[in-house]
This record gives sequence, structure tokens and C-alpha cells, in this order.
Amino acid sequence: MPVKTIDWKNGTVRIVDQTKLPGKLVFLDCHTPEEVWRAIRRLAVRGAPAIGIAAAMGLALGARASRASNRAGFMKEVKRIARYLATARPTAVNLFWALRRMIKVAEKAREAGVPELKKILEREAIAILREDNDICSRIGENGSSLIKEGAGILTHCNAGGLATGRYGTALSVIFAAHEKGRRIRVFADETRPLLQGSRLTAWELTHAGIETTLICDNMAARVMYEGKVDIVITGADRIAANGDTANKIGTYGLARLAEVHGIPFYIAAPLSTVDLDTPCGEMIPIEERDPDEVRRIGELWIAPRRVDVYNPAFDVTPARFIRAIITEAGIVRPPYKKNLASIVMKAEREKAVMERKPAE
Repeated sequence: MPVKTIDWKNGTVRIVDQTKLPGKLVFLDCHTPEEVWRAIRRLAVRGAPAIGIAAAMGLALGARASRASNRAGFMKEVKRIARYLATARPTAVNLFWALRRMIKVAEKAREAGVPELKKILEREAIAILREDNDICSRIGENGSSLIKEGAGILTHCNAGGLATGRYGTALSVIFAAHEKGRRIRVFADETRPLLQGSRLTAWELTHAGIETTLICDNMAARVMYEGKVDIVITGADRIAANGDTANKIGTYGLARLAEVHGIPFYIAAPLSTVDLDTPCGEMIPIEERDPDEVRRIGELWIAPRRVDVYNPAFDVTPARFIRAIITEAGIVRPPYKKNLASIVMKAEREKAVMERKPAE
């Protein structure tokens, strides 16, 4: 990313307003949890990891402004704000993961008063951002081994720096392969209805100097048929315990097309996107968005204003169509139910050990 997607600046959450790209690079300053909620809701900030970071910082903003005089009142207020932020969007699990983490760190500081709790929550929100940068770098490094010289890569929606703190998930894999000097070519689906592929992914890839070809969503089958695609990589908004994966609408279709053409289909995502409490994809809530997102592009109406519209923001790709899931802790392969649980639990144990070290 040529700029930071999201940052904490002296009690202000500064984000790139992604609704303005690629025409303008505009920064949006949020000073309250309500402003962060609106930014998430209207997709000014989007992408599962970035949503989680924004929510954590939104909670830190609310804590900072609290006038509670005692710990009990403060915690009650912080939990109320967390519940409010959690209503911004329903599918991306990182939103809920980040808010739970923020509440947990405050609850663990049992002896801290209100001023110290405010500092603890601010530090934790910044830590989530910094960890995301490291995690995405490791995802890229792990996944780059799958990218061969001369590979044609197809990606969908935007899983780049704009969807995370800075480096991305699926695009991090592509960036890492490019930095290793491999000659690659990326096909970016435009991703209707909000065109995250054409507006955001194409913008990121061309800034990085990577050969990029933009295609309409309904051209993917033709490009695969012509033998131009060797690998498909997308991000994820929630991965169920059995490996079923929710991602931007259209991902499921790509996975099925990849299967027909004998092309490996990969998911790249941090372990925070793995939801072991959700058994399978059928249990993942799918957000439905404003019908006008389909009826128009920007201010241009492209359909009758009263025509019925079905506008799910996500679909679910069954685990059987996913060759592997690329995480910061390594590449996870089937059987997913066993291997996802194993890698998540191992990472949690390692984190617990690291957290205890300073006290020893």
C-alpha cells in the first residue's frame, strides 16, 4: 500500500475513504464510535481485518471520551459501545473478534482504575493494527511458495492493503511473489455491484508495478478456458470450523469454475478470521445490502428504480472446493475440521506463553 489504510493519530482514527477510490485519495478522520460505525457500515473502511482494527479503535475512542468515575461504570459503558459497534456489519468475524479481545484485556486489568483502563484499551487497539501488519507479511511469505514463475493469478474483490492494516491477505501473497522477482500476471475481477476489484485491487496492483488485467466477473470462465489462469486466490470474511468460507459474493462461483478447469483455489486469511464456534458455512450470517447498490453505479441509475433486487454481500464456498487455506501460521490443508482447530489452538498456546514471559 502506498499509504496506511487505517491509523491512530492522537485520539483520532484516520482511514482511507475507500468509497472515493480510485478517483481521489481522501482521508476520513473519525472522532467518535458513531463515526467509526458509519465508516464501517457505508464501506468507507472494509475488508474483514480492517473492519476489526477500525472497531477496536472505535472502542478506544469511546473509552477515551468516557466520563465514568469508577471501574464498574466504565466497564458497563465500554461493553455498551462494543455491542453498538458489533451491529455495523454481520458477516466478517474479525469485527467481533477484535471487540472481544478489547473487552478481555480490560477485564484482565482488575486493579486498573479508569485512567489506566483508557490507556490499556488505546494500546491494545494499536497493538491489533501492528500485529495485523506482521500477520499479513507472514501470510504473504507463506503463500508465495505456491506462486510459480510466469503464473497467471485470478483474484476477486479486494484482499489487499485496503482490506487490512497495510499489506493484505490474498494480495500479500501476490506482492511477496513479485518482490521475489517472479514474473506474474494478475487477473482482477471487477466485483459487482460495488466494483472493489476494479476500483481497489487494480489500483493497488498497478501502484505496485504488477502486470494486471481487469476483467468483468462474467469473463472468468473464458479466461480459465483459455489457459491463462494457473491459480485462484481470494481473501475471506469468515471461515467456519469445517473450512467452509464466506467471502465476497461471486467467490463460490469462481471456486466451482476453478474445479471444472482443474485450477487450484486458495483462501488467504489470518487465524482471527477462523471461527471455530461456527460449525459450517450454513451457520454464517450473510449480510444483504441496499438494493440501490445494484440499481446504480455511483449516481448513475442503470436499472429501473422500482425493480426488485436481491443483493447478498457474501456467499459461502464449501471446504471441498478449497485446495488450502494460507494463514500466518502456515498453509492449512484438509481435513479442515481437525487441522484448523489444531493450528488455532497452537497459536493461542504460543501467544499465552509470550504474554507470560515478561512477568517471569
